[in-house]
Amino acid sequence: MKEFVIQRYRADTSSANGRSTLLRIDDEGKVLFADQNAEAVLGYEASELVGGVVHRVLASREDDPFAPVNRHRIESGQNVLVTFRHKEGFFYTASISLRVSMRDSDEAASARITHQDSSAIDPRLLRSAESAAGFGIWELDIASNQITWTEGLYRLLELQPCTDMSPEQALFYCQNGQERIRALFRRCARTGAPFKIDLDILTAHQRRIRATLSGRALKSGGRVRKLGGTLVDHTGEMQRDEARTRAEQILNATTAASPGLIAAVDKNLNLLHCNAPYARLFASIFGTTPRAGDNLSKLLEKHPNERHLAEQLWRRAFEQDSFVVDMPITQQSGEWPIYEFHYQRLTDSPSSDKSETTGAVVVASDTSSRASNNGDSEYRYRHDPITGLANRREFTARLQRSKEQKHGESAGNSLLYLNLDGFGHISGVAGSGACDRYLRELASSLDVRSRPQDTLSRLSGDTFAMLIENCAEPAARKIADDTLNLIRNFVFQWQGSQLQTTASGGLLIMDKNTSAEPEQLLGQAADLCHDAKTSGRNRVHTAHYSRPKTDASDGNEYVDQIRKALDKQALILEFQSLKPVASATWGDRIEILCRIPGNGGRERWLQPDQFLPVAERFDLAKRLDRQVILQTLTWLGDHRLLEPRLKYCGFNLSLASVLDDTFADFMESVLRVSNYPAECFCLEIREAHATQHPDEVTVLCDALHRIGCRVALDGAGASVASFNMASKLPVDIIKLDRSLMLRLGDDPVQQIMVEALHRIAQGSGKVTVATFIENDDILRKVRTLGIHYGQGFRLCPPKPLAELVPMAVDLATGRIGG
Repeated sequence: MKEFVIQRYRADTSSANGRSTLLRIDDEGKVLFADQNAEAVLGYEASELVGGVVHRVLASREDDPFAPVNRHRIESGQNVLVTFRHKEGFFYTASISLRVSMRDSDEAASARITHQDSSAIDPRLLRSAESAAGFGIWELDIASNQITWTEGLYRLLELQPCTDMSPEQALFYCQNGQERIRALFRRCARTGAPFKIDLDILTAHQRRIRATLSGRALKSGGRVRKLGGTLVDHTGEMQRDEARTRAEQILNATTAASPGLIAAVDKNLNLLHCNAPYARLFASIFGTTPRAGDNLSKLLEKHPNERHLAEQLWRRAFEQDSFVVDMPITQQSGEWPIYEFHYQRLTDSPSSDKSETTGAVVVASDTSSRASNNGDSEYRYRHDPITGLANRREFTARLQRSKEQKHGESAGNSLLYLNLDGFGHISGVAGSGACDRYLRELASSLDVRSRPQDTLSRLSGDTFAMLIENCAEPAARKIADDTLNLIRNFVFQWQGSQLQTTASGGLLIMDKNTSAEPEQLLGQAADLCHDAKTSGRNRVHTAHYSRPKTDASDGNEYVDQIRKALDKQALILEFQSLKPVASATWGDRIEILCRIPGNGGRERWLQPDQFLPVAERFDLAKRLDRQVILQTLTWLGDHRLLEPRLKYCGFNLSLASVLDDTFADFMESVLRVSNYPAECFCLEIREAHATQHPDEVTVLCDALHRIGCRVALDGAGASVASFNMASKLPVDIIKLDRSLMLRLGDDPVQQIMVEALHRIAQGSGKVTVATFIENDDILRKVRTLGIHYGQGFRLCPPKPLAELVPMAVDLATGRIGG
């Protein structure tokens, strides 16, 4: 249940106008209570609201206070502006804030706590307490020199209750401090001073325990008549101390015997332990010797880049069970050795599923020999540090040399381009450390099976290439098929799991007269590989090299056009509206579309299907996304009259932006200086990217929600994972894929899928958008199914952004808009 304070808001005044009302709403959105001001603010009497749903007074589902983007801001104490629908039908803006929040199941029971006199406590409760806490109570009558014990003390000494013994016999069980105990008893009886002493006790069953004996004087009439106290068992603490000491001895001996670097930290990056090699190398690089108890962040405060990297790695270690990373020992300039860092999380209870992370440990070993022959820097310059294969630089050089050589009767060369299928799944299951090891072992297997005259290279990430020299086309095809079979059958064991995947390939057959540049050849092979992947994966597409129609390839021309448009901030922006199809709502909802200008009119513009693959291949996609957002916000800033109307402004994100850790920071920085509220902006993520990188997408969604933006899942319904994504992914809007729309009017299966996705989204509090509505049949079916919004040429074709300007109105005071 939540209590919301709703207050009318006007942008032309410095504060609210004073009218406010209180609504109490349960977790299902049902109004439980409305105060007497409800009619003045909302237009409904309290009796009309109670029992109904809160959505009846909201302009649209985007204004729902329970929606993720609004809920995050409201629960953090912020006031959120939403649009309400008055009982009379007009729309107005109000500020909504949270007053009280509690779960419906947290209703307090009626109960009281009162003090109970110890004399009234049931003796059975005392025995239970002594048994559970491991203590016993004793009392000494000074006049009679008679000592009485409770059952708990007999239990500690492993004696039968009521065993007859004298004080001297009791002292016999104390292995140390017998004379001191007598002295403490005498002093307490004489002066009344309390005492406490730790004892090693040997029980009747010859078991050694650690206990604390405490006592105090019990006075009557101003004189000490009795002494009393407790004997508390601390054997568990003693055993833990001994186990800790043994563990420290084993740890110190193990780390001292290891030539690698070993260090452990707690969750605050305080150093718990480090061995001598780690301390020596740390001191040689950073000029200070680390010791147990030192804080790594403070030790590295004069080296901000190193500190930031170390904090990132340790934080990742706190979140994952283990991972491995290869990198230089320091980021400082110079020739530094490559180390393999194994990070392992430390928990308070390794065998429990609910264990808490207490810290992490790292073990690092020098792997420079893998990336260098006798420390040769030239070797490192030309080879991949993880797999030891030729890198892209070396591969293109060898490809160029093979073209320049005169082969005579050579059978020709071929280029095999390989990309692993679904490799992101391995990263999600086992972590990046396992991915590096998988790639290393796979590369070793491929290298051993390849012909001596062929060159195998790791171009990037999960992409490989093989130059097959002096080999006829049938033999080259067989080599490509054998390579794919080897990858398919390769199984890598990792922490009890079997990591296995397939690959898609593009085989480019080159003749003796091939004169293209290496990058152009790689581009054609990459296109073949892409075709193989989209055709079903785990296959090879083969084609002969085709000479470009012009001197420069279309790809290179597109790259020049894209870079020129980015440098001049001259992207052509259009918008396409999202129209309500289920019910009327107020405001503009648009998606921003981008075009690349060319040398000529509109017919020379590059469309997304032309420039997006090129932008992704040449690492321009992230820059393109940011430029679209910056140009849009700049344009909106020049048209302030759109501010109250703009309810949704969507931007498509490339995979490069989705995987960019700094994108949310970029959005926060540009929105901080914008006059438009963050909640009217929505970032659209492709379902294919969310399926491939679910963890990264979830983190991005949470980051965007924290700054107030909304997130949409674009292309929902294109895969079997759509239903799970629609329900569990923390997004606000579900945009249905084009494949579901094309035959929606006459295909009952498509209708069932769309209806199921809509119901799942609606049940999860999300808004649905039907895309590519191209005719009346699709529009009627979308409206019948209850989809919230529609987008397509039937509703509104793309238009230049300039046409979004509000209509001009002539007033007595002058002209506004236009």
